[in-house]
Amino acid sequence: MKRPLLWLALLLVGLLGVGGLYAWHKAIPYDEVVDRGPSPDALANPYLAAEHFLHQQGLVVEHANGLEQLANLPAKGHSLLLLGERSNMTPRQVEQLLAWAKSGGHLLLVAEALWDEETGKSGDLLLDRLDIHQALSETFDEPAPARKKPAADLTKFYVDNETDPAYFSFDTDFNLIDPKHLAQFSANSADSSHLMQLNLGQGRVTVITDSDLWKTPNIGKHDNAWLLWYLTQETDVTLLFNSDTDDLLTLLIRYFPQALVALAALIALALWQAAMRQGPIQAPVPKARRQLQEHLKASADFLLRRSGQGTLLQALQHDLLRAARRRHPGFEHLTTAEQRRVLEHLTRHPPHIISQALEPLTQKRLSSADFSRQVACLQTLRNAL
Repeated sequence: MKRPLLWLALLLVGLLGVGGLYAWHKAIPYDEVVDRGPSPDALANPYLAAEHFLHQQGLVVEHANGLEQLANLPAKGHSLLLLGERSNMTPRQVEQLLAWAKSGGHLLLVAEALWDEETGKSGDLLLDRLDIHQALSETFDEPAPARKKPAADLTKFYVDNETDPAYFSFDTDFNLIDPKHLAQFSANSADSSHLMQLNLGQGRVTVITDSDLWKTPNIGKHDNAWLLWYLTQETDVTLLFNSDTDDLLTLLIRYFPQALVALAALIALALWQAAMRQGPIQAPVPKARRQLQEHLKASADFLLRRSGQGTLLQALQHDLLRAARRRHPGFEHLTTAEQRRVLEHLTRHPPHIISQALEPLTQKRLSSADFSRQVACLQTLRNAL
């Protein structure tokens, strides 16, 4: 019985071996690249590829997270690239940057605002101090011819001793204007200027219309990378592209909201505990059971504070008239004068007491004596019924 099973096992092993060998000869190995998208560093830094390029050229590249960090930045042999939004820049910071450039630094900035002819300024403090204006180009928002894809309008830049120009993909919707002819050189497209450099003291300042050509998707196009190297060559580079950092309160609200709520509650409790009392400290109430008279007095005091004098007096007047209707059927259909005569007859009180009790209530607050007198009068008439 064991011999057939042994032959069957050997047959299965042989078949598996032949099948494996056949699959091994027919299988073709290949490499598959899985695109997982940009890395977190690339998402956080749009100029990451430009930094790697400058590192490959042997330049030292650093980051700055705010304008406050630039106070100790050396000037000579250094390039500062302001590529981010800087609307929060103060006049003092503008003066510091210009003084830094005059000391031998190279300042590169992006023009942020358009020149306003009526006000004589653009709102970009740094750009206005350099006497460089930015305007919309003549081809801004110009419709393209039908059924014809417009050709890319590249910016040309001629270098000394070179016959062929370099080409850059600046945004051609904007144009830089040098009204005082201070620029040493510029780079122009067909109808606009997109880069200007002027000397400032011992240093220089470069103004560009936009910096998208150095972001990761565009740095490898045309001569964009070469321009970045040409402007920063033989210098250490500091990049500042996110100067609008969140303050401490914003970060606390974003990451520690529960701690802020607890802190606010603790402060509120401390203020409540330390608040000044509004009256003398009352003696502790004895633990003995209160008398009915104390309960009634406490209830009356509560109603007086909560509802006011008018509500209590009106309730007594209604109670008096309700008792009169029970004693004299049809009382509610009588005139006011007839009602008062009926009350005189039923209570045996003089007319002036009746008039005082039923006189209309006013919004004016009564004194304690007048209020007590009015209550006593109403109670006396009610009890007489």
